[in-house]
Amino acid sequence: MAPLLLTLGRGVVTGLGKRPSAGADLPRERLTRSAVRIDPARLAAYARVCGYPPGGGLRGGGLPLTYPHILGFPLAARLMAARAFPLPLLGLVHTSVTITSDGALTAGDRPDLAVHATGLRPHRRGTEVTVVTSASLGGAVVWEDRSTYLARHHVPAQEDADPPPPPGPGGPALPVVARWPLPAGLGRQHARVSGDYNPIHLSALTARPFGFPRAIVHGMWSVARCAAQFPAARGISARFHHPVLLPSTVEFAATPTTFQLRTPPSGPLHVTGHVTP
Repeated sequence: MAPLLLTLGRGVVTGLGKRPSAGADLPRERLTRSAVRIDPARLAAYARVCGYPPGGGLRGGGLPLTYPHILGFPLAARLMAARAFPLPLLGLVHTSVTITSDGALTAGDRPDLAVHATGLRPHRRGTEVTVVTSASLGGAVVWEDRSTYLARHHVPAQEDADPPPPPGPGGPALPVVARWPLPAGLGRQHARVSGDYNPIHLSALTARPFGFPRAIVHGMWSVARCAAQFPAARGISARFHHPVLLPSTVEFAATPTTFQLRTPPSGPLHVTGHVTP
């Protein structure tokens, strides 16, 4: 974990003076790491925080659908902490994620990981980029994550920026399946098992400089907690609409293939998504 914290610290320094723009040059660099070992203790801790079965392994020894994102995060952090990366790492907000998997990865595998950035574009609240992480076995990609991240900054009115989301909840309310109380320290808990120590997740004190009244939960915690309710899913796609402030209570609502995370009884819709069985 120490090297990752050093990378995040370097990202704070390299981000100073960056002026995000969709017209900036995006590095073509592709970072890789071979034969990555999966630590059983860390996997078990991740499972405990995110609501997966004890120990983290699913039926047949499969990995939780979202766990390779954690394995690839050190590479993604290196990519985004580089001076050549056009967005400041500090304060980046996760806005969407799409994960696909063939179900081949198990806790005993040593996957090869690769990360690259693409799709730098304007957003109504700043500049957004897509970071692609893949895991391979024997040269074949068996898992892929396409995550979008937003650097928030003032954007003059422009026609080509991302349009605002449609009014309302984005579709009919789904039936409530569970209600989850989220403690104030959840962001710190997830940081310890994921390595993502973005200050917007840690405390009100560190979140306020980035425009949040309190710490907000990691987007990947929200997706992992929802994905844990679909243990047989081979893919998941989610969009983050409103941040989940900590502490709070959220409702998980779902059908066999779609889900929502929202604040009861009539609070904001936080996450919408669907799974691929």
